[in-house]
Amino acid sequence: MRLPTLDGQRNSTNIDEAEAIRMIRHAVDNGVNYLDTAYPYHGGQSEIVVGKALRDGYRQRVKLATKLPTWLVNAPDDFDRILDEQLKKLQTASIDFYLFHALNKENWNNVVLRHNLLAKAEAALADGRIRHIGFSFHGDYDAFAEILNGYDRWSMCQIQFNYMDIDKQAGIRGLKLAAARRVAVVVMEPLLGGRLAIPPEDIQQLMLNHHVQRSAAEWALDWLWDQEEVSLVLSGMSTMDQVEQNLEFADESSVGCLTPADQQLIGNIRTLYSARTVIPCTRCGYCMPCPNGVNIPGNFEIFNYAHTFDDRINARMHYKVFLKESERAAACAFCGVCEPLCPQQIEIPKFMTKVAVFME
Repeated sequence: MRLPTLDGQRNSTNIDEAEAIRMIRHAVDNGVNYLDTAYPYHGGQSEIVVGKALRDGYRQRVKLATKLPTWLVNAPDDFDRILDEQLKKLQTASIDFYLFHALNKENWNNVVLRHNLLAKAEAALADGRIRHIGFSFHGDYDAFAEILNGYDRWSMCQIQFNYMDIDKQAGIRGLKLAAARRVAVVVMEPLLGGRLAIPPEDIQQLMLNHHVQRSAAEWALDWLWDQEEVSLVLSGMSTMDQVEQNLEFADESSVGCLTPADQQLIGNIRTLYSARTVIPCTRCGYCMPCPNGVNIPGNFEIFNYAHTFDDRINARMHYKVFLKESERAAACAFCGVCEPLCPQQIEIPKFMTKVAVFME
């Protein structure tokens, strides 16, 4: 998803194939043994380039993961059609880890269960087209627990997790739940799309004052590698320099690599980031359900994210992708039912106007 592009646009279809293949093979030559791609990455081109990179004996040296685009499944037979297309693009007879992409409560019930896709996956497991069944996840903890407990043959799950997302989506509770069930946990967004690698000045200064010097990216990655429940950390790399840096970081990492003082530093960094929060929403949910269908905590979380990380572009993308139109701030009818229910005494309708103006 982060391969180098000729036009400089992240995730564009115009991949710099020669450089991408050079980077992938250099990574494998130096110990990287797991590659993650997906049907929609780089407009459908990522799987093709990864397939080319894995020629000449490289396929046998890695575990390969790709994902079923659940939003394109309208009937059970779509599973086999899409999987067979991916096998051709990746130039392989078998995919090591096949994931249901971006599961949440809605597509778990309305796509995976409705179309009996777990049976389809088990058939692909039996005929050798895939070797392990997993899922990637974007939803809340309750949905994660429902999906994890809803099937007894998961080999792995993939969650968004980093030192700022310990209470978001599956979060640290989801990490520990999966580990307790002996389901491997692959972490995505370890640097929050790169944002934790470029911290604001006050956080940079906090890191510089610490007795151990690490780059911002290394702090974030080591925080994950330090945890025994984390099976593997995915890191998107767009340049050879990033490959070299990540190889160096990984060589020096291990479970238990952070001291209590290091952990305290991460806690202090989290506190500084959190101080940038505009709306003091704790996602307690007392304001819900909204009589007009607005996802109040969801809107506030995206708005706060934009201000915490100075990232309006990705916030707007999340607003449009992860919230239905009826759930967005612009759908607020200003009825005021929610406001007296809020333990934080947030002026919810007032902030909904601000969220709508900012996002829309």
